Amino acid sequence: MSIDDQDDALFKALGHRTRRRMLDALKEGPLTTGALCARFPDLDRCTVMQHLDVLEAAGLIVAERRGRERWNHLDALPIHGIHERWIGPYAAYAAHMLGRLRTAAEAPAKHDA
Repeated sequence: MSIDDQDDALFKALGHRTRRRMLDALKEGPLTTGALCARFPDLDRCTVMQHLDVLEAAGLIVAERRGRERWNHLDALPIHGIHERWIGPYAAYAAHMLGRLRTAAEAPAKHDA
């Protein structure tokens, strides 16, 4: 899978509020699929599994089988990759520009006499 395909899968996964809420729940620690179903009572088990499949395809979760249970673990590395590629450089640029603006605003005014 190309980098662009991986990014597409990642943004597709993050583009749905239910999947983002599932990731928030997994930040606290691994959960079984049953525990996730209990946290989303408005969804049936099949729908929860479909969301988990999208998250797994994007590399955001790792599923581990323990007997009859499926434990879902958060993998934050793809999100870190987004930060490294887009957020970090843009934040640095924005901070630089704000610094220049502040310097310009605090500089004494030059008057022509």
